[in-house]
Amino acid sequence: MKVGEKPENSGFREDMGRIFYLMGKSSSGKDTIYKELLKKEELRLKKIVLYTTRPARAGEKDGVQYHFVDEETWRAFEDAGKVIEMREYHTFHGLWKYFTVDDGQIRLEDHDYLIIGTIESYVKTRAYFGEEKVIPLMIELDDGVRLQRALDRERSEGSPRYEEMCRRFLADAADFSTEKKLAAGIGQVFCNEDLERCLNEIASYMLSFKK
Repeated sequence: MKVGEKPENSGFREDMGRIFYLMGKSSSGKDTIYKELLKKEELRLKKIVLYTTRPARAGEKDGVQYHFVDEETWRAFEDAGKVIEMREYHTFHGLWKYFTVDDGQIRLEDHDYLIIGTIESYVKTRAYFGEEKVIPLMIELDDGVRLQRALDRERSEGSPRYEEMCRRFLADAADFSTEKKLAAGIGQVFCNEDLERCLNEIASYMLSFKK
């Protein structure tokens, strides 16, 4: 089975749960929003942990932010037809893969889910599960604010990686372009200038799908 190909006899029904797909540029606050949304009991969300071949950053734990794996593990998932979507990034530290695996985490017959990704991964996941089951949540924030946040974060780490930070910002300009958002059918966006207000707007939007 090819990457992103929906399995036969998947048995999806209209009364199943949904995958809410959180997206945003680097340092837009999406990680904080992700954590806060998971805490909201009224949303009853379960998280989906993605996989990556990049090394863990300071403070990250395996199985929390990501499953940190090697190339051999990725290849085993790929050969078994378990990779839903995969992205590769050429970084200053090597080639890193990020990917979603059909590993039993996702049970749409039982739960709603929250996941973080890019427009590219959202489109592939939507193709796999069906458009009505994957709901985009696009976070936006002024580029100057994002840059200051990123600099502050790098300075707080023992070994700042400014080259990688700059690469992410340049990549974001292409990955989250207006053209790509329109092509993916993403019209609804949430501004994160005020975190609490942004969270409330997103929560209300998500609850509208549960009525």
